This record gives sequence, structure tokens and C-alpha cells, in this order.
Amino acid sequence: MASNASTEAPALSVAEGEKSYTPPPSEKPSDTRRRTYIVWSYWLIVVFLGLPIWWQTTAIHRAHLPLDGMMQWADGKACRPVFPLQIEIRADALQEPEAQHLVRLTQHALDDLNEFSGHHLRLQLAPKDEARAARDEPEPALTINCKPGDAATSSLSQQQPLLEITYPPSSAPQLNSASAPLATFITNELRSTFAEEQSIISYLLSTSSMASGSRPPSLTPDVAEALSRRTTRSLRYSPTYHLTFSLLTDRGLPNSWDVEGALEEYIKPMLEVLKPIHNFTIDTQVQLYATPGDQSEVLNKDSLSSFINAAEWPLSPSIGGAPTVNFLLYVGNQTIRLDDNSDTSQSWMIPQWGTVYLLPLSKTEAHVSMATLKQPMLTFGGHLLSLLGTPVSGSLPLRLSSLTRIRSTELLLRASSSLGSLARLTGKLPSIAIPQSVADGVETTLNHLEQACANLGGVQGLTHARIAEQEVERAFFEKSMVGQLYFPDEHKIAVYLPLLGPISVPLIMGLITELKNWIARRKKWTEEAKEKKSQ
Repeated sequence: MASNASTEAPALSVAEGEKSYTPPPSEKPSDTRRRTYIVWSYWLIVVFLGLPIWWQTTAIHRAHLPLDGMMQWADGKACRPVFPLQIEIRADALQEPEAQHLVRLTQHALDDLNEFSGHHLRLQLAPKDEARAARDEPEPALTINCKPGDAATSSLSQQQPLLEITYPPSSAPQLNSASAPLATFITNELRSTFAEEQSIISYLLSTSSMASGSRPPSLTPDVAEALSRRTTRSLRYSPTYHLTFSLLTDRGLPNSWDVEGALEEYIKPMLEVLKPIHNFTIDTQVQLYATPGDQSEVLNKDSLSSFINAAEWPLSPSIGGAPTVNFLLYVGNQTIRLDDNSDTSQSWMIPQWGTVYLLPLSKTEAHVSMATLKQPMLTFGGHLLSLLGTPVSGSLPLRLSSLTRIRSTELLLRASSSLGSLARLTGKLPSIAIPQSVADGVETTLNHLEQACANLGGVQGLTHARIAEQEVERAFFEKSMVGQLYFPDEHKIAVYLPLLGPISVPLIMGLITELKNWIARRKKWTEEAKEKKSQ
């Protein structure tokens, strides 16, 4: 009996449990649709409202850049630098047909000997003054005035671009002749006059990506090394330079100097001539300076470091952002030994910095007169031309016109290189922002580069090249471009995950549940339809 009771108790409990279980009521179709609408409404809000707002508020603005055009300039395919120099020949002693024949013979000789087609001397017969004024022709780069004389000689004018040539009458060309000694002589003089400019431009092009397009002639190693030193010594181009003239003394005397008069007499006339290329501001000062450690009368190059110490020389800084060129007049009875030989000098030039001149004065002299300042100022003027990159040979007008073309070439190459760097930067960094100001700057740069390339022979080409270089530098160093570089993708994930994780999990799970229910209902409807067809 006990065993029977024990075996029946569980059966009764199970039966009672089964009788007490009631399944949940079936879901109404209206509730199912309501739940589905709620889930899909959330997803519609996320997809059609949330994502667009997020995309617009977090998207990186990248203005359109003409990358193909920028790379063409960087690779030297958009411009073939050509420097046409107009040369006029005046031969009043010859008949006009003979003078025209002289121009043709000289032009043929120049074209046959020219190894650099980009540097082209174009000869023409000089028109009369009234004819030039009527046609409004620009002034030539050089005028050759041919006059008969006893022997073939030449001389460059120091005040204007004029080459005076005298020739014996027997060397004048005949109309039926294929050559003439006078034409050969003029050709050699022209090649000698513009040889340094051609070498400098050839070196600049050979070290850039435009070498293939312009085909500059090959330079000897010695010439290339000399031009490399010249480039290292010269200041980087700037529209404005600030000139600081400082008188440094190790005692209370001298305490005044006639610097204003010296500047008016020896420096400012040269600055006026340089005004089409550079602008200058000037200031002067008197500084007290401690006696250098080396007290010998002759200083070696190793001793010069004691003079160049910015911490001890409180020189004026750059004013208005313009580079400063320092000219120091140091009062001291010392000289500088240039080499191991006995040659000495009173001054030396510091590359990309300025000049120091050692001025011997008596200890009782309290004022530096204008006459005493003449030689230092002339030295400062010559060194300033060297620091600006002016060619050494030739007269001053020709050297300055050559400087215009050289600076135009430097700016053109620099702007083209910066365009290529900007194009490569935007391609390698897709997350970098490109504001509209950068696109406008690039467009302005391209326009001015085209005009500079078409006018490399004069001041107009320099103006366009300068604007192009300034615009592309401003675009390349735009501050807003680098802001996104400090927020890589890893940082974005670290910011978004804590915010979107709690929101996205319920949305995704609700969507999955609704899809499963929809699949189940779909299957049920399909089975019921099959049963109805079978009945």
C-alpha cells in the first residue's frame, strides 16, 4: 500500500500541473501591426533623418581641385620656359639694306651657336625714335650701337643697356655675302654678355622638373658647383626686404655717424633701380659691443664666429614680416685673412644674413664722417646685390634685367613645385579638409602661372610669378586643412561606440525579431493556402 501511494502521488501532481497551465492568449493582428509600425518608424527616422543629419554635420568639406592641371605644372608639362630677349642693332653708317643683312647674318649665327633654345636673343634693326613712339614699342633688353672705327672694340654703358661697338669699314657685310666679320664679332659679344644669365637659368631648370621640357644645356661640374654656391648664398625671394645698418663699437666713441647722408648718396640710388624687383625699408642704430676674445690684428676664418652671435648683438628683428639683411660696421683696427696666403680684407659676407665691415678708427674719433663711410657703403651695396642673386658680370642695368628673369624663373619653379606637393598631399590624405579658399587660391595660381610663363622676359612675368607663388603658399599652409589630421579613424570609433552602442542594440534586436515573425507568418500563410487548395 505504501508503495502504491508513493507511486500515484507524482502522477496526481503532474496532472494537476497540466490542468493549471493556460497558454497566453493569441496576439491580435492590430497589436502585431502596431509593433511592426513602431519598429519600422524608428528605423525610418534613423535612416532618413538621423543618418543625413550625421553625414552633413560630420562630413569633411573637400572643394574640387584641378589635380591633373596641378600635376602638369609640377611635372613641367604645362609650361616650356622661354626667355625672349629683344636686341636692337643701330648701324647709322650703313645703308638700310646692309643693316638689315647684318641683322640677319647675326641672327643666323646666334641661332646656330645657341645650345639653349629657351634663352632666345631676337635681333631687329632699331627703329627711329618717332617710329617707336608711334608704335608704342617696349624698350629692348639691349641696344647695340655700331660705329665705324679703326679696330673692332666693344664697351658696355654703365648707365643704360647699351653696347657700343666700333668696327673697321672692311668688316661690314656685303649684300651678296653669306658671312661678315662684324656679324661674328657681334655674335661673340652677345654670347659673352648673356653667358652668365643663361648658365644660371639653365642650372635652375636642370634642378627642377621642367628640365625635360626646356632642354637646358649640360653644365660642367665646376660651373654647376659655383652656381650651387651662389644659390646657397642668395636670399630667398621676397617682395620686401628690411635693411638694418648698425654701427658697433667696443667703447663710448664714436657715438655718432653720418649714416643718413651716406645712405642717400651710395645706397638709395641703387635701391631705386631695384624697386621694380624688390621694395626696401631701412633703419639704423648704434650698438655697444664687448671686445672680442681674439685681439690679434689679423683674424682667421675660425675667429669670425666670435663676431656672429645674435645673443650678444641685439639687432633689429624683421619688421612687418619681411626678411632682414644686416649690415654691420664694426669699429676695430683688425683685418681678415681670406685664405692661407697673405691676402686680407676689411669685410666679409655672411650667406643669407648680411655683411660685416671692420672699420679702423682712432680711439679719440667721436664722429664717423660721410667720407669715411663711402667705402663701407659701396661694399654693402655690392654685397646686397650678391645676396639678392644678381649676376656678377655686365653693367648694372643688364645685371638687374637678368635678375628679373632669374627671379621669375625661381618663383615659377617654386610655385609649380608647391602645386605638385599640394596635389600629392590631398591625394594621400583623403581625410584632410579642402576649404573653398584653397580651391580659389589654386585657381588664381594657375591663372597667374600661365601669364608668367608667357611673359618670362620682363617685369610683368615677375609680377605674375610672384602672385602665383604667394597664392599657392597661402593655400598650402591653410590652417583649416590640417584640423582633421588630429582625429584619425580610431578616435572616431572611440567617440561613437559609447554613444551609438546602447541605442543600436535594441533597434537591431527589434528589427531581427520582426523579421523572424514576418518569416513565420509568411510560412503559416503559405501552408494555409496549400491546405485550402488541397481541400
